[in-house]
Amino acid sequence: MAAYSRTQLLLLLSLLCLCGSGSVLGLKVASGPAEPPNPPVLRAADPPAKDAPAAVAAAAAGASQPRRATGWKLSEEEACREDLTRFCPKHTWTNNLAVLECLQDRREETEIAPDCNHLLWNYKLNLTTDPKFESVATEVCKSTIAEIKECNEEERGRGYLVSCLVDHRGNISEYQCNQYITKMTSIIFSDYRLICGFMDKCKEDINNLHCGSINIGHKDVHSQGEVIACLEKALVREAEQQDHVRPIKEECQRSILRVAELSSDDFHLDRHLYFSCRDDRERFCQNTQAGEGKVYKCLFNHKFEEAMSEKCRDALTTRQKLISQDYRVSYSLAKACKLDLRKQRCSLDTNLPRAREARLSYLLLCLEAAVHRGRPVSGECQGEMLDYRRMLMEDFSLSPEIVLHCRTEIEAHCSGLHRKGRTLHCLMRIGRGDRSTTVDSVCQSALQTLIQSADPGADYRIDRALNEACESVIQTACKHIRNGDPMILSCLMEHLYTEKMVEDCEHRLLELQYFISRDWKLDPVLYKKCQGDAARLCHTHGWNETSELMPPGAVFSCLYRHAYRTEEQGRRVNPDEQLSRDCKVEVQRILHQRALDVKLDPELQKRCMTDLGKWCSEKTDAGQELECLQDHLEDLVSACRDVVGNLTELESEDIQIDALLIRACEPVTQAHCHDVADNQIDTGDLMECLVQNKHQKEMNEKCSVGVTHFQLVQMKDFRFSYKFKMACKEDVLRLCPNIKKKVDVVICLSTTVRNDTLQEAKEQRVSLKCRKQLRVEELEMSEDIRLEPELYDPCKSDISRLCPNVAFGNAQMIECLKEQKKQLSQRCHQRIFRLQEVEMTDPELDYQLMRVCKQMIKRFCTDADARNVLQCLKQNKNSELMDPKCKQMITKRQITQNTDYRLNPVLRKACRADIPKFCQPILNKASEDSELEGQVVACLKLKYADQRLSPDCEDQIRVILQESALDYRLDPQLQMHCSDEISRLCAEEAAAQEQTGQVEECLKVNLLKIKQDGCKKEVLNILKESKADIFVDPVLHTACALDLKHHCAAITPGRGRQMSCLMEALQDKRVRLQPECKKRLQDRIDMWSYAAKV
Repeated sequence: MAAYSRTQLLLLLSLLCLCGSGSVLGLKVASGPAEPPNPPVLRAADPPAKDAPAAVAAAAAGASQPRRATGWKLSEEEACREDLTRFCPKHTWTNNLAVLECLQDRREETEIAPDCNHLLWNYKLNLTTDPKFESVATEVCKSTIAEIKECNEEERGRGYLVSCLVDHRGNISEYQCNQYITKMTSIIFSDYRLICGFMDKCKEDINNLHCGSINIGHKDVHSQGEVIACLEKALVREAEQQDHVRPIKEECQRSILRVAELSSDDFHLDRHLYFSCRDDRERFCQNTQAGEGKVYKCLFNHKFEEAMSEKCRDALTTRQKLISQDYRVSYSLAKACKLDLRKQRCSLDTNLPRAREARLSYLLLCLEAAVHRGRPVSGECQGEMLDYRRMLMEDFSLSPEIVLHCRTEIEAHCSGLHRKGRTLHCLMRIGRGDRSTTVDSVCQSALQTLIQSADPGADYRIDRALNEACESVIQTACKHIRNGDPMILSCLMEHLYTEKMVEDCEHRLLELQYFISRDWKLDPVLYKKCQGDAARLCHTHGWNETSELMPPGAVFSCLYRHAYRTEEQGRRVNPDEQLSRDCKVEVQRILHQRALDVKLDPELQKRCMTDLGKWCSEKTDAGQELECLQDHLEDLVSACRDVVGNLTELESEDIQIDALLIRACEPVTQAHCHDVADNQIDTGDLMECLVQNKHQKEMNEKCSVGVTHFQLVQMKDFRFSYKFKMACKEDVLRLCPNIKKKVDVVICLSTTVRNDTLQEAKEQRVSLKCRKQLRVEELEMSEDIRLEPELYDPCKSDISRLCPNVAFGNAQMIECLKEQKKQLSQRCHQRIFRLQEVEMTDPELDYQLMRVCKQMIKRFCTDADARNVLQCLKQNKNSELMDPKCKQMITKRQITQNTDYRLNPVLRKACRADIPKFCQPILNKASEDSELEGQVVACLKLKYADQRLSPDCEDQIRVILQESALDYRLDPQLQMHCSDEISRLCAEEAAAQEQTGQVEECLKVNLLKIKQDGCKKEVLNILKESKADIFVDPVLHTACALDLKHHCAAITPGRGRQMSCLMEALQDKRVRLQPECKKRLQDRIDMWSYAAKV
């Protein structure tokens, strides 16, 4: 058993051992003076006499020179007396081990006599080979040997027992035994040739690498520590090189790491580092007690201090690199995590090569996986992990893959930034694409692996560069979050691009988030809340395991698909396929973060790289790149278009994903939309509310621009309007198949609804829920001409020509075009006519009318059907309570209606039989989408005078005649033919703010002065119409109102009956009419007489 155990220890672990008597590693002792030692456990200043038990001292004295009497002292030897007097305090002289330590630890630049060197070498050699030391060990470490099974089974008398105890010295609790073994360790480590097996295994490599002479007699007192240091540097260098010109043999590699491991608890045992860092230890770690790796850790923490010497920094870096290759080279980490490694099954698997399993990154990944999955890992171990994760982030050179694969990028862009993680952040910046160059894919992969090992997402303090850059932001914006909490990173992201953020922090944060965003596991909060959902829905494995079918970057895409797909193709999704609420909240949080920067969305950046360069190279401000891609949706390559489309579709369901927009819209949200903003699940309600409140006083320009941009993007695909998509998808499939653009879908569905309404279909083809949402979409589109491409595109040139200073939104541009209708280009004119035709049929879509008359509609038309709102307003137009602005808007719409019967749906319906009967020649010449300039209405007016219209049509024409008699602008034919005459004869009347028929009266009075035949004809027609009905002659009607009441009250209005009644009264001498009425009637009779002659 002992022999087998010994073989294992020697071969696999390169166990330190004490060699056979008379020679060391096959070298004759007598062949020359020995090279002195290099590594003790205690500093020379420490008085070892107190520490080493008397038995050890006696054995040391006796064993050192067997030919001499017991009690022999090194200090009594002539060869070393002078050196002893120079270097060692007197209290050490009585103890051989103390003298040995003192001479070993002297200053590097001092030398001792060759004879003294030779004497020390022989003394140490005899110590390590003398069986008496084993008997001392048996006595001093009796209880320890019994406790350590491996040592108890070692064969006695061959020097193996002390070797075993040295190997297990971390488990020795017995004070005297611990001191004894500590002394033995310092002796053995003073010269690599005393470490049994090391020479045999590394002789060839020492020669190949020119790491120092193996011949005895080398002068340099410290050379033996340098040999090991040389091999260590070669070992770490080999990991950083692609081509291994002189690879170190595997058994030598194991020996080097084993020696580093055995020297891990006390920095005195790493002779090269001890001598390199002597002054730095005094400077930085004077009060740090030696042992348990404490001095190493203290020096590591000060590695990048300005006062740290370069040679010490190099030695520390080499040791850290060895720890990266084998975590057991760190005493504190190996000790603190020993039980956790076993518990989490991270311990070495004998079937796997040690080189992989012992890697620091493997240990960190394995234990981090346990922590993230909620398994218990001791606080002490987690503390050690934190230190080494920080160490990896601070110094890129500790990760051989980075040095190997990112060398070109470092030399080209990141040289001279070595300290405090700056090089790593420089590489991350290039990897992110913040400069014109990008990193090689292998380097990118190495960076991603390092970020996973260091896991800074779990604790921002691991990233020193980020920590220092963001300290002020954390203290102000995130002070409510516990220090080290993973939510600090989220808090920083929430304050990105706000006044609290500082530029340096912004850069470092985005550099880190770029890599975290590429592996869902690196966001610990997301992983904690979603690991169950990911395993269930996305078939993920453990935290540190990957799958080719579901790579880390694809997991988040899988999660957000399940987060937002509540319905698919008209069927309900199985609840088992939906995310838990907690996970969905986290998915939303990540989407909000990604909206801040396209580079935080790996899929988007990957598929849209070309398009970003082609269309959006100048859009570098926050959020602009995604907006730019959305603007150019039709121009993008299909892969990019799909990704941008999917993201836009998500935004339509949850606009809070667009964090920048939500931030800009906070005032209006708080004032008008707080009830929907507080909903945990947004289904498009918030954006709908923002659109409806676009013109509130709380609305700022940033929010307004953002909301309008989103509306414009929605026009490109009906899927981008979540509520519309969910309400109408079945109707779209049935009635508007193969139509994708939202504006086209709206037109298709609206036309269907309108046709069904006009034809009074028994059943509407568009479902009720779709009709309701369709109305919302139509109302939103009516607010901004840009939301109606069918209208906007043909009118672009007209807008720049006729309305250059008019702002978009609030339907102002559409109103401007309506007012300039006669100057519009043909295509634009046609589109405006069609728009007005729709608006007159459905006044709710007339945004300006609804906006200006909002209060009047509430006052007069609350009971009116939505489609009859304009009719209701017209009926109440002359009420004393009518708002002047609304009255003006009603008049505008009346003027428009009277230009063409098709713009007056009530007239159109009432006269549907009369129009083709009496006015067919006009219809034959009519164009489908341009005005008839009142010709049909004029035609019907003449038939009204002749009393030939149907009753319904007659009623409508009477209303039009009454309205236009009061306001000449409502008679397009009169306005067209008499504009010059009105300017010449009736300018004062036309300028009056309130029109009460003065212009028509002026024209009638000046009938003989009218020169233009067309105008004269129109005035004669007015006279003819007024003869048929006194109501269409407002001046006469006002003058004769009392007489009508007294003499003609029983007469039904219409068909000239009341006018005939007044004429009879005028002829009847018994009746006395009012003077004004009598005068006006006489004037009319004269005018009619003249008209009859003409």
